[in-house]
Amino acid sequence: MTEDAFAASRGLFEQVTADLSAPGTAQLTHSQLEDLLDSRMREVTRSLFQDHLNLRALTERRVADVVDAGGVERTRIERGRGRVLATVFGKVTATRIAYRGNGVADLHVADAVLNMPVGMHSHGIARLAAIEAARGSFAEATDRVNALTGAGVGHRQVAELAIGAAADIDSFYDTLVPTPCTNATVLVLSVDGKGVVIRPDALREATARAAAAKGGNKLDKRLSAGEKNGRKRMATLGTVYDAEPVPRDMDDIIADPDAERATDGDDRPVRAPKARSKWLCGSVNDTAAEVVAAVFDQAEARDPDHSRTWVVLVDGAPHQIDLINTEARERGVKVHIVIDIVHVLEYLWGAGHGLHESGDKTIEAWVARTARTVLAGDSGKAAAAIRAAAERAGITAGHHKGIDDAVAYLTNKAEYLRYDTALTAGWPIATGIIEGACRHLVKDRLDITGARWGLAGAEAVLKLRALRANGDFDTYWAWHEQQEYTRNHQARYRSLSLAA
Repeated sequence: MTEDAFAASRGLFEQVTADLSAPGTAQLTHSQLEDLLDSRMREVTRSLFQDHLNLRALTERRVADVVDAGGVERTRIERGRGRVLATVFGKVTATRIAYRGNGVADLHVADAVLNMPVGMHSHGIARLAAIEAARGSFAEATDRVNALTGAGVGHRQVAELAIGAAADIDSFYDTLVPTPCTNATVLVLSVDGKGVVIRPDALREATARAAAAKGGNKLDKRLSAGEKNGRKRMATLGTVYDAEPVPRDMDDIIADPDAERATDGDDRPVRAPKARSKWLCGSVNDTAAEVVAAVFDQAEARDPDHSRTWVVLVDGAPHQIDLINTEARERGVKVHIVIDIVHVLEYLWGAGHGLHESGDKTIEAWVARTARTVLAGDSGKAAAAIRAAAERAGITAGHHKGIDDAVAYLTNKAEYLRYDTALTAGWPIATGIIEGACRHLVKDRLDITGARWGLAGAEAVLKLRALRANGDFDTYWAWHEQQEYTRNHQARYRSLSLAA
């Protein structure tokens, strides 16, 4: 019975070899041979898959005592029940025994053995859809999946497959065991946000109300003044990583503009803590508070006893700082909040433009001197110096936004600008990793021109991009397939041995 099971596939392969042996193929270019073999061998592979499934159908034996999770036994069988599976090689049909009972759904033990998906598309196609949807637009992903597999999937199907592929990412990270570290290793946390253009039905309630309030002047044929095609919903991103402390001083960050430069090169080697075991997360669906909680969960998984130094890097947004302080207080952990030095420099440049004429090159030295004062832990002194310089220039408070903003920022955020402490302790003082994540995870994919997202699609793509950025995709996928087996098959039976 089984000796001829692969006769169809063998015949197709022999036909390919015969065609390649024909005199006419001697004139084909190598690219023409590639195209020929790509299409012909894909069919050979699909046929091998089908022949194997046919062999399984021929040799499948009835399983005794098939009982579902509710305790209802299937007492009758029906052989020859088929279902179509779209694989990376093409469509095949799996024929198997259906176990039947009165008033209950049929069970197929062979489906559990094969770990069949709920829908028509195989886990292999779903994997490709997840990779390509995270990499580019759904339209590009569709073209790519079809080019690689010939599956003929549509745009909506690729989106649905990507959404399903991301379903277990949160629970996957809940199971991972962090890499051990010594107590001297700094535990660094950071959060940030980036807006994503969302379709109206997926806006948060407050944003939807604001959009509706502006709807009275809506025109039929074009946008009204000030109207936008979409409204944004904030995606919140978080990161946790380990970093060995690297003590530094202000000269490692900003050179003294008044110091004499060495003639044989004055560039100091770059010294900064290096991130390792980096973990990224992000969500459009969850609130900022929920993402901050997830970041703290990851940090506590790495340091459950709170014995390491926790440094939280922020851009200075008050709501972020409030959420971080609240979470730290509820968990009883001491955190050291440090505002990104690059954000401080932007405020100093804003003040510098108010105190210098356009094109005045001395502004660079002024910004450097003022920044070094801040790096020394004297943000209040820097604020007073800026205000004094403005008064000497005849600029009173309230007459230049850049100056007023810088003075207010340096004054109000003083407790988070203790760079002297941070540098001496060897902590990082810049949010480059989370800023880069916002660019890579959100802007490069979710902010592409013309994109308007549904909530489920945006959430899935964001999580898949974070997963790939963490380097965990392959490990996750094996785990995801096991979760699919548990959900779709194991959970339907009383006994695990039925699907063994």
